Amino acid sequence: MRAELLQMAADLAHREEPFVLAVVVRRQPASSSQAGDMALITAAGAFHGFLGGSCTQPTVVREAQRALTEGQPRLVALAPDPETARRPGVAVFPMTCHSGGSVEIYLEPVLPAPRLVVFGVSPTARALVKLGKAMGYSVVAVDPAAEPELFPGADQVLTDPGRAPQLFARSHSPRFAVVATLGERDESAIRDALAMAPSYLGVVASRKRFAQMRETLLDGGVTAAAIDTIRSPAGVRIGAETPEEIALAVLAEIVERQRAAQPVEEEEEKPERAASGEPTEAIDPICGMTVTIAGARHTAEHGGRTWYFCCGGCRERFLASPERYIAQEGAA
Repeated sequence: MRAELLQMAADLAHREEPFVLAVVVRRQPASSSQAGDMALITAAGAFHGFLGGSCTQPTVVREAQRALTEGQPRLVALAPDPETARRPGVAVFPMTCHSGGSVEIYLEPVLPAPRLVVFGVSPTARALVKLGKAMGYSVVAVDPAAEPELFPGADQVLTDPGRAPQLFARSHSPRFAVVATLGERDESAIRDALAMAPSYLGVVASRKRFAQMRETLLDGGVTAAAIDTIRSPAGVRIGAETPEEIALAVLAEIVERQRAAQPVEEEEEKPERAASGEPTEAIDPICGMTVTIAGARHTAEHGGRTWYFCCGGCRERFLASPERYIAQEGAA
């Protein structure tokens, strides 16, 4: 891998921005790519690196964004005769480069670890940090009395709770918060957690105690709508009693929330166009490749219609003799 791609991957990971690493794992001549060629594709669709002819790029970018949405790797094949490349686990697309070769590209999504922010130094808070780290979360412990020795597995330990919202303001990773202060500055910890706008906020407390917290928060200016987003008592109902059991129940509820938020069907993409009946894809009149309309880089206006192309070369060929290709499309 080129040094600049390594540096770019490191920078994206440091900023917690998702991206896809694409690697050529197989090719057949005459393809301009070689096994081991690599590229990075950002969530915005920016392409950096080399995977072969420019005609492969739109398909790779589209499939990379699907990999990011699903959080799962994909193996993509581009072949002149797609039927010859079909096999389980491979998404096959027509190769429209004129070289006539084929290529297989592995797409690995690199996603920032979900963030678990735990408020408190109680035994339950310490169990949450330990179990959350074991489950792959980036864990932050927050409390004025927090010390690294109390949370040996935490990625960060903050003694200034007011810093938490600013620290995560630009984070791209999902964030989940749990208040396990258990009687120590409960209401202020909840306000700090709400300021982070987490995907999930759970409070470890009895129903009676949380009812008291609610009244105090309302009197302090917190809206009822914000309080209604809080899950308390936090955790799925498994009869948990020990700190470790309570941590297990809370993290099970967070996992349940994560899975429920993930897309189920690919057809849910581009709901605005699907609902209106507008097409979401177009056919390049030069090479026949499918082009995603949203965000298409290469377009041309002719005959009162917008034409879409996989690359600048196809666009230039079309503009040189548009009537020829329009006639071919009509015949087809």
